[in-house]
Amino acid sequence: MEAIRRYGTVLALTMTAQASLNASPGLTIYNQGFAVVRDTVPLDLKAGANEIRFTDTTAHLEPDSVILRDPAGKHRLQIIEQNFRGDPLSEGLLLAQYEGKVIDFLVARQGQPPEIVKGKLIRAPYVVHPTGLRRYGQEYYQTQMARAQWGTVENSPIVEVNGQLRFSLPGQPIFPPLTDDAVLKPTLDWILETDAAGKFDAELAYVTGGMSWEADYNLVSPADSDTLDIVGWVTMDNQSGRTFENARIKLMAGDVNKLRRDDSISFLRSGGGAGGPPPPVTEQAFDEYHLYTLERPSTLHDRETKQVEFVRAGGVPSQRIYVYDGAKIDRQRYQGYSMESIRDRSDYGTECNPKVWAMKEFVNSTANHLGIPLPRGQLRFYRRGDDGLLEFTGENIIDHTPVDEKIRVYTGNAFDVVGERRRTGFRRSDQHNAIDESFEIKLRNHKKEPTVVRVVEHLYRWYTWEVTEKSLPFEKLDSQTIEFRANLLPDGEATITYDVHYSW
Repeated sequence: MEAIRRYGTVLALTMTAQASLNASPGLTIYNQGFAVVRDTVPLDLKAGANEIRFTDTTAHLEPDSVILRDPAGKHRLQIIEQNFRGDPLSEGLLLAQYEGKVIDFLVARQGQPPEIVKGKLIRAPYVVHPTGLRRYGQEYYQTQMARAQWGTVENSPIVEVNGQLRFSLPGQPIFPPLTDDAVLKPTLDWILETDAAGKFDAELAYVTGGMSWEADYNLVSPADSDTLDIVGWVTMDNQSGRTFENARIKLMAGDVNKLRRDDSISFLRSGGGAGGPPPPVTEQAFDEYHLYTLERPSTLHDRETKQVEFVRAGGVPSQRIYVYDGAKIDRQRYQGYSMESIRDRSDYGTECNPKVWAMKEFVNSTANHLGIPLPRGQLRFYRRGDDGLLEFTGENIIDHTPVDEKIRVYTGNAFDVVGERRRTGFRRSDQHNAIDESFEIKLRNHKKEPTVVRVVEHLYRWYTWEVTEKSLPFEKLDSQTIEFRANLLPDGEATITYDVHYSW
């Protein structure tokens, strides 16, 4: 079976189509809620200063990220002044502009013809500019948006009609004709200075919010094994306020350091088969991150969610794992406790958690028919029943996973395997600065097949410890964690005991 299926449409591009493709916008979307937009701005400049208006930006453009240049290097461009208008024309904005002036209101009364009433706009309704508010921090943005939504005092208009004040609009406002200063879309106004006259296509690049992408994986197992068939999707969400026609789209995966305003006021491997169609998404390492490129231009409409399949792998070996972590600890209760405080509490870690975790584990390797960097995303597991129908069996999140790394995810609690943990001894010696503690762990398997359970114990009393007695060998996972492995027969039971000595 082909490990990773590649498909797509091969297009024969004429010179005209190629030129159109080169002029189409480019997007690199980051999985942290922002994107880099690359666009082409046709310019016809005279030597010296030029006033230019560009009306095809996003509503969430970050003005201080704008880069404008001549890609051919023949013209020196300098932005002497830049103004970003992210507030396209709306009724609320016009009311704010006519504050203190008299305008007409169209009043409709039941059973009577409409009437024009003149009113002086003493105070316009509160106008919220979401893009601008975000620049002052998330908390301020949410507060102002809530005030606007729930109609606080500032959100109420004051209109004087016939010498009387009212806290509402008397009717539908009617405005004079638009001025040349009005903008219908988010707009960049520039004063550009150049050293030589000429007509050319400038390259524009900027950072914008309102765009994101994420990965999702569907993993299907047959009824009688844990072999996985994996389909991975990328989901792109465009809330930027602009539609991108035939855009060349890239997706950047990784933890890129991006300051928020409130913080700072290779191809996919084919697995065989030559001559197949190209993959819909290719991947390559880029700096400290990974860049995924959609091979075909795609139109991404404003307020649209688009999905593209980027990986399909079959016959991926996986392993079902059972883990028993029997110490039930209320992390919130002990938040802020020092190690000394935890060490001295005799009751710490003595409550029992009976649940045994069910987990899935597989290796992201070429030998396992994968071997591509997998971006962070949600894994959904399914299994086919005896009737051939799919049933959902759990889901979880994975972080960015490089090639040849192991993926282990919790999918739920085992129904037919339970645990029981109790402390059987505790002795503290202040004279010798030591504590001795003993535990008994029982596991019961109600399945009709043998089961291996990994028993994880946290030696949380102190950093210096020694297991003095044990009923089974263990593996040291880290400085304060050990793991036993218990083999349980069908309908069988196993008991693990151990003694630990702490000293300081």
